[in-house]
Amino acid sequence: MKKHLLATLALALSLAAVAQRTTVNATFSGLADGVSIILAEPQANRLVPVDTLRPDSKGRVKFERYSHQPEFLFLKLSSDKSPVLHLLLLPKEKVSLEVVYMPTVNSFDITAVKGSDNMALYKDFSNLVAQAQLQQQPAIAEDGVATLLEAHPDLLFSAFLVTFYEQAFEQYAPLYKKIRDALTPTYADHEFVKFLDSKLRSLLIAGMEAPDIVMEGTDGKELRLSDLRGKVVLIDFWASWCGPCRRENPHVVSLYHRFHDKGFEIFSVSLDNNRDAWLKAIKDDGLVWPYHVSDLRGWQSAAGRLYGINSVPATVLVDRQGNILARNLRGQDLDNKLNEIFAQ
Repeated sequence: MKKHLLATLALALSLAAVAQRTTVNATFSGLADGVSIILAEPQANRLVPVDTLRPDSKGRVKFERYSHQPEFLFLKLSSDKSPVLHLLLLPKEKVSLEVVYMPTVNSFDITAVKGSDNMALYKDFSNLVAQAQLQQQPAIAEDGVATLLEAHPDLLFSAFLVTFYEQAFEQYAPLYKKIRDALTPTYADHEFVKFLDSKLRSLLIAGMEAPDIVMEGTDGKELRLSDLRGKVVLIDFWASWCGPCRRENPHVVSLYHRFHDKGFEIFSVSLDNNRDAWLKAIKDDGLVWPYHVSDLRGWQSAAGRLYGINSVPATVLVDRQGNILARNLRGQDLDNKLNEIFAQ
């Protein structure tokens, strides 16, 4: 028992040693007498109060947090229907905020920030959105927010604020990607970054990273799309029973012979469910490249579902870095694109 208690104490002390103190000093103006400030944190899609802050005669409040990772918190008034002030705090920061409460529009306005680049970004973001609402010109916010986040992709708050474009995700997917890529080296496991990553993987358009395909080849050994990094790769979704696929195959073969020595490879994914038919079609059509995979699940193919394939033939052209160049290029369009790539 004593040994267990000592181990528990040692663990608690080690965790405490890792945690760093963050200090926040905030000055509020425009508050009614007697109103307190509630500090809350998100839990299970709701805000849970963790502290009550009572402003002094000059509207000043102060609180401290101990953590070894970024914290996403909220400040709100103790009164009903209070607006919410978002906080993103990093360990060891000493943050100062000046905030004006505007009761006529029930809103907070951050007028000054010191000690936090993330909160300075939030201040600029909030001001842009408020200005657009005041002038009833949403384009001001759309253009301004994009420019602001483009300039600060490596700030963690950008991963949250970019969801301003959630209803226009396809249009702003490159901005999501830029922010995710900038933050991944430092914050790969943070929920904001993981959310962006999942969003990007759900929409496979030009500029997005091609999801890896790991599947058995014709000899039962595992093949990976990611092993072809450094080459331009055509992911070709097809099936032995697909007439248009079989008619397209001679052209695909000719492209392989023309561009293979220049760094072109084909990764064929069959939506067959009959192994013998699949192997026979490869031989009959002279599909001589070595990268043929299938899980023999037909339309339930894991790779097909990963790439949202609902008809064949279908293609995805991937660049040397593993990013999608184009989808569903065939015939002369595919010729033209490959000529353009390898002419460079």
